[in-house]
Amino acid sequence: MATIAPVPLVMECTGWDAYRLLDSGGGRKYEAFGPYAFIRPEPQAMWQPRLSEWPAAGEFVPGSDEDGGGRWQLDERLPEGGWELAWNEVKFAAQPTPFRHLQFFPDMAPVWDWMRDRLAGCNDAETLNMFGYTGLGTLALSRHGKVTHVDASKKSVAQARENAGLSGMEDRPIRWLVDDAAKFAAREVRRERRYDGIILDPPKFGRGPKNETWRLEEGLPGLIGNCARLLDDESAFLFLTVYAVRMSALSLAGLLEEKLRHLPGTIEFGDLAVREEGEGARLLPTAIFARWSNPG
Repeated sequence: MATIAPVPLVMECTGWDAYRLLDSGGGRKYEAFGPYAFIRPEPQAMWQPRLSEWPAAGEFVPGSDEDGGGRWQLDERLPEGGWELAWNEVKFAAQPTPFRHLQFFPDMAPVWDWMRDRLAGCNDAETLNMFGYTGLGTLALSRHGKVTHVDASKKSVAQARENAGLSGMEDRPIRWLVDDAAKFAAREVRRERRYDGIILDPPKFGRGPKNETWRLEEGLPGLIGNCARLLDDESAFLFLTVYAVRMSALSLAGLLEEKLRHLPGTIEFGDLAVREEGEGARLLPTAIFARWSNPG
């Protein structure tokens, strides 16, 4: 039976060539995405900035609501169509989006490393990436075998396939699916499919390709229940991240414990965080997570 570890963890992103957290504070963060710096809202940065000035190519100005509205103020010199960045062998395009992101989530870098460590020495694994966005996690997993990438956004899946092309990974065994994640997982259970690992990064709210409505608190228990039925004693991991919700990582761990009680292994939980650059660098929390791993 999977058991919960007693102490929460911090999975820390320290930055790399494609991404650095330069400073934070006053409800904002100052980041470098390759050669360009940007300012974005960050309510958890409650301290004061260390730097006196934040010269940037763009700033996202939030709206008056709590649901992520707002707009970019961008430098006209930014390259049209974005610019190329890389994480290890994975290459991808970065570009400001209407949702304040730049087409990838840099705090997921330690998660990609962790998943690859779970599959070390294996080149015939079958893994599943749900809510896969622009595919960096999918491409990171593809070195270990077959990957099924699922996202409700046709545009995101198209960008993921473009990133595969940038990385020279067009021929890797990846299934690119525009689908509702919850419905897809339920169908996979009926097909009696299994996976060696699953990663899922569900939004607080979303819509499927046929206008299906997703609300995290309502849909997550059933989705995790179906994911648990796609894993067995030989599977290696499940990783769940959640952003921008009034929820504890411990509650995610409790959900995994309930749904994965038929499996061996360990459930861990905690925060994703990004480390600032420079002396006295602070840790900026970005998301909560729970993860199950099976040493086999």
